[in-house]
Amino acid sequence: MTTPTDAGTATARILLHPSGSPVGKPDTPYLLNCWYAAALSREIPAEGLLSRQLLDTGVLLYRRADGTPVALHDRCPHRFVPLSMGRREGDEVVCRYHALRFDCSGACTHNPHGHGRIPAAARVRSFPLLERWGFVWIWMGDAPADPAKLPDFSPLDDGPASGIGHTSMSMKANYELIIDNVMDLSHVDHVHGEIISTRGQLTPQIPAVKEENGSVSVRWEWQQTPPILILANFLPEPAAAARHFVTVTWHAPATIQLSIGATQDADAPLDLAHTQGQYDLHTCTPASATETHYFFATRRNHLVDDEAYNQMKIEAMHGAFVGEDGPIIEAAQREMNTRDFFALDPVLITSDVAPVRVRRLLARLIEQEGRHA
Repeated sequence: MTTPTDAGTATARILLHPSGSPVGKPDTPYLLNCWYAAALSREIPAEGLLSRQLLDTGVLLYRRADGTPVALHDRCPHRFVPLSMGRREGDEVVCRYHALRFDCSGACTHNPHGHGRIPAAARVRSFPLLERWGFVWIWMGDAPADPAKLPDFSPLDDGPASGIGHTSMSMKANYELIIDNVMDLSHVDHVHGEIISTRGQLTPQIPAVKEENGSVSVRWEWQQTPPILILANFLPEPAAAARHFVTVTWHAPATIQLSIGATQDADAPLDLAHTQGQYDLHTCTPASATETHYFFATRRNHLVDDEAYNQMKIEAMHGAFVGEDGPIIEAAQREMNTRDFFALDPVLITSDVAPVRVRRLLARLIEQEGRHA
């Protein structure tokens, strides 16, 4: 399907995806044949409907009676009213405007008008979903959905429910600014409060960066006194020096796995198996060029049976994102007034190696996908 891009130029046309998002062009702003987090599992109700904008496209999320999640383009093909304004009838959705009914595959199953004939074009696009680790992941590209393209984050399942927390928030910023923030943790020395203070130990470092198998990893190791406060009380001497590590790995398009740990054993390997620490997942999904859904999960290897501590911890981390990272990232977006970071000729410093690697790799992947569309 084609459509004019300029009312005055009938020959200027682009290819439109069935969802309404442009694809098949080198300047398509998103990588499409991949998995994005659509929602936390708990956000999709057992009954009712959830509407969410993902990659400039309205998406309707709900669950069948058996609990299986469903994703449809949130737009009736008749008069383009959001289906989320309608109602459920069993596992189907009825448009509020003229009562066309659609099943989980997006096929129209009932037209109450005239003789009831269902037009061949009366179909809504459905999107493949995977539900894993407390998230529902969506595939919005044209290529067949490939479960193998979702990296393995199964450590999030290793332990009781009282040892893991999930949260989400909306940020008024391009998703790549959020990725920059997590890939460059030197900002922790300057932005965050006492609870996750790194005592100025990250800024002087030039961290080790590794790019392999389509991912980018960065690692810091340091010693501080007292230890980082989210871990200090689980060490033998909470006020004494401890060795720390943090490893951050980005996977296309917008998911980052972060592991952090601390130990006072001078001979212990710096990994989660030998430290007090936590396994975190940050993943962000563009709503648009200037707004992002930011999802987060954390599983710790200490005090795993304490539900009250679990709730306090996830609330504190949510507060840090919203109150400390968020205002800075959103202010940068307002000042930039563009999603093209490099067009502004940014000054780059040693801590930028990992985020710049990610930006350039992601741009190459988007360009390659556009060439092969």
